[in-house]
Amino acid sequence: MSKQTVLYPTHQALGAKLIPFAGYDMPVRYTGDKKEHMIVREAAGIFDVSHMGEFIVRGPKALELIQQVTSNDASKLVPGKAQYSCLPNHEGGIVDDVIVYHIQEDQYMIVVNAANIEKDWNWISETNAKIGAELIDISEETSLLAVSGPKAEAVLQKLTDWDLSEMGTYNCIKGTFNGAEKSLIATTGYTGERTFEVFVYNEHAKRMWDDILEAGKEFGLEPCGLGARDTLRLEMGYMLYGNDINDTTSPLEAGLGWITKLKKGPFNGSEAISKLKAEGLKRKLVAFKMSERGIPRAGYEVAVDGEVVGKVTSGTMSPMLGEGIGLAYLPVDKAVVGNSVDVLIRNKPVKAEIVKPPFVKK
Repeated sequence: MSKQTVLYPTHQALGAKLIPFAGYDMPVRYTGDKKEHMIVREAAGIFDVSHMGEFIVRGPKALELIQQVTSNDASKLVPGKAQYSCLPNHEGGIVDDVIVYHIQEDQYMIVVNAANIEKDWNWISETNAKIGAELIDISEETSLLAVSGPKAEAVLQKLTDWDLSEMGTYNCIKGTFNGAEKSLIATTGYTGERTFEVFVYNEHAKRMWDDILEAGKEFGLEPCGLGARDTLRLEMGYMLYGNDINDTTSPLEAGLGWITKLKKGPFNGSEAISKLKAEGLKRKLVAFKMSERGIPRAGYEVAVDGEVVGKVTSGTMSPMLGEGIGLAYLPVDKAVVGNSVDVLIRNKPVKAEIVKPPFVKK
């Protein structure tokens, strides 16, 4: 039985196509994936991403717990800043990719993927049994709206006297936003556009959604679904947990060395990751663009000189480029920018070229 976000009846009333996703009935589209994609690139879109999970970590042991369970160095975070990170397992694979927000002194929030809420909670709790930080799961009472696009800031500025232009990327502010107490506004996103993520308690979600839609009318803001969110993130080369990264992929293989700070001291999985680094990678995640007509899809095989060497993990037709784009793990010696590969589309080899992400430069 799928769960529903507080805004489920709102999406129904707007005529959204709702599909099961990560245990929730979620809007995949309202009008059309391509149209919604272009609205975010050119104006602004609003997404209901209330299915995501939120854990509060607080008290004098909060930082110690976060340092132990995440790969990035959270000691570098000052209050009001956030960082992208991941939760490695003891084998050096990825339990989940997360964002850590430093809200105020001794108080943090970890935002996790919807499909992994229970798994992540159990994994962090297991480590916390030895550390003793205060850990609270607020996922069920929290709604999350993402407003994304070049006009996103102008839309939300109508609802607050905070100066949103002062917020750089990966910033966060806690306070009363548009009359909703204890809101958290964060400049974290998944589209490559200027994005504001609005975390509110469930009782404020419907009014916040309606007020943002009203404020956005003059800017061309429209509600957008997970279909557009997926093509937007893929144009940026952003990974999707379960497709491009999982419990068996190392952050180093996934190109996430930049969020894996081995010098910060031991953390879950750091030994296994250090060992892999010393021995050298055997495969890595690459971005590729189709050189011939064709849409790559997850699961399609990738070949070099007639030999299958990997599989597509994510693929789509880029609405901005009008070309097929994708991600795939390939052996390190084949994973060279500029190299040509074949994607087997319905078992027919179609030429593609390995490129440096993002596909769409912002």
